[in-house]
Amino acid sequence: MPKTLADIKKSLDSNLGKRLLLKANGGRRKTIERSGVLAETYQAVFVVELDQDENAFERVSYSYADVLTETVELTFEDTAENAV
Repeated sequence: MPKTLADIKKSLDSNLGKRLLLKANGGRRKTIERSGVLAETYQAVFVVELDQDENAFERVSYSYADVLTETVELTFEDTAENAV
């Protein structure tokens, strides 16, 4: 697992355009699971385009700090071991 924000960004940059499963902490012991495609990475955030048949909105964005603190967990579908 990447240890710094720069490592997380670099790992996500190498997986742009790939399908992923996203698990996010929704608060009050809720876990939100969504699937989509890693669309863009920016300096402080990354954007996931969600599958339209499963979600009410098109895109979500999270910060790299969310991944570092394990508030958000990403698993890329093409390789099961490639969890960020």
